[in-house]
Amino acid sequence: MKTQRTQNFFIVFLLCGLIFSCARQNNLVDIDVYPLESVLGEVQEMVGSMDNRLLAAQVIITAIDGRGALPDYMKTLLRNVPAGGVMLFSQNLNTDINSIRALITETSALITEHSGLTPFITVDHEGGTINRFNRGVADLPAAASYGRRTESEEDILSLIYQDASRSGQRLASLGFNMNFAPVAEYLNADNRFLSSRSYGSDPYFTAKAAAAFFYGMRDSGIMCVVKHFPGHSGQDPHYNFSVLNMNINSLKDPVLADYIYPFSDLISNDIRAIMLAHTLIPSIDNQIAPFSSVIMNDWLRGELGFNGLIITDDLIMAAVGTMRPEEAAVRSITAGADMVLIWPKDLQRTHTALMTALENGSLSRQRLEESVSRIIYEKLQIH
Repeated sequence: MKTQRTQNFFIVFLLCGLIFSCARQNNLVDIDVYPLESVLGEVQEMVGSMDNRLLAAQVIITAIDGRGALPDYMKTLLRNVPAGGVMLFSQNLNTDINSIRALITETSALITEHSGLTPFITVDHEGGTINRFNRGVADLPAAASYGRRTESEEDILSLIYQDASRSGQRLASLGFNMNFAPVAEYLNADNRFLSSRSYGSDPYFTAKAAAAFFYGMRDSGIMCVVKHFPGHSGQDPHYNFSVLNMNINSLKDPVLADYIYPFSDLISNDIRAIMLAHTLIPSIDNQIAPFSSVIMNDWLRGELGFNGLIITDDLIMAAVGTMRPEEAAVRSITAGADMVLIWPKDLQRTHTALMTALENGSLSRQRLEESVSRIIYEKLQIH
């Protein structure tokens, strides 16, 4: 019975994706209001029938080795752990367009064959220096460059939309469906290391610019992951701890609301995914954001009303501390994250750690099913 229900789920997933795709191509639906709620109950029911192995794989986004084709050990790894998403970097993309398409096609087909679910295919494509491709493939200006333009704000926002739409179309043509961008942090004394990656020091323009980027990508079939909530402080978290010392009394404090304004504004514009910063805010919690149920559940989901995907940043950054990636992944998913970023060398251990946590009860199946339901819900929208 369990196998039959799982097969039924895959049929529902594929049919919903096909119906949505055809309807969108024929302008029968508005992508913003497509009533996926009508199938959400069935999604949740079928997620309940999935085994622990598949559930644990769905919450992982992994990097891959290979350029043009997957090496044999990577094929074996993805057969064992058919991850919910794959992220590609320069080592995969510093090649010709046909090789990029071939790698993505092979990877997506392999994961789909062994999970029944199409993976997110992701890239960090903010523009400027954050560009994993050869020049001319999907070029985008740096975010900061728009703030130096002399046109009217309306014209600049239109340009951001056009640039994102054009680049998004190229990403989609290569096989991508998700982009880890834009940066919605505005520049301040705490995050100067972001420099060209931010739209500037004005939080209101930053919110509008990030929204224009989001809409341009979305209208080209690319799901954006807005980053990095709630913002960085001090130095680059790749190399140092990020601590934001704010004298606040509650999550409703106006100082806090001002600080994260671009994110709250984007949430009201229906962004569907947010990446967390490895930031500690001692006045809120004694855990960094990816380990904090206060930040993810009470603040992001409760106070701000965000109902999309919460994704961690890379779990081997210095700001995470000395914790092993697989331990950090379990801790993060348990606290409320939906997906974690893992490197290939840590993929099998992370998957095993998640299954072990399910089996010993330190990670509840209900918690994992909540995340997988959100993941599949979003996959239906970009199928």
